[in-house]
Amino acid sequence: MFTPNEYGLFSMPTLETPRLTLRRMTMKDAKDVFEYSRDADVARHVLWSAQKDIGEAKDYCRYMTRRYRADEPSSWGIVDKKPGHLVGTIGYMNYDMDNASVEIGYSLAKWLWNGGYMTEALRRVIDYTFDAMDINRIEAQHELDNPASGRVMEKCGMRKEGVLRQRLYNKGKFVDVALYAILKDDARPARRAPAR
Repeated sequence: MFTPNEYGLFSMPTLETPRLTLRRMTMKDAKDVFEYSRDADVARHVLWSAQKDIGEAKDYCRYMTRRYRADEPSSWGIVDKKPGHLVGTIGYMNYDMDNASVEIGYSLAKWLWNGGYMTEALRRVIDYTFDAMDINRIEAQHELDNPASGRVMEKCGMRKEGVLRQRLYNKGKFVDVALYAILKDDARPARRAPAR
């Protein structure tokens, strides 16, 4: 069913939006990764804990570069064009080849919350995924006590499909999550809608 491009299915090419560059991460990004990943508020609703030192950020960058080389589901670094710093990540958490679907996850520096940056990034990744990959369905999920993430998904044309009770074990407890999805057939109207 799938026709990977010449670099592999998860080639992660550089993508542009008006304010952001989405690109592969390198070891040089460790300082920026640590700057936003050490914030407990940023880590609260993701499956990793706030980083305690630059070594953890280096380990993460090293892990991501290994995934790029192996053509495995991985993430782009989100770079804010104005200062030129990496301020978050967005990418593929899971890939289901048999059913032509991927799951997308993301995180963003707290100082950029509520500025439309993640909506901009997610919309670009959705467009790329449907245009360049043989994918029919894109999923994303958020913990119920993080409704702002759901609003990002909705602005990008994703639909809430339900609540999965105690779906994840995170930070010492089982948490309920809301599941959102967008299909290739749904995506065209969402692409025309302006970012908010």
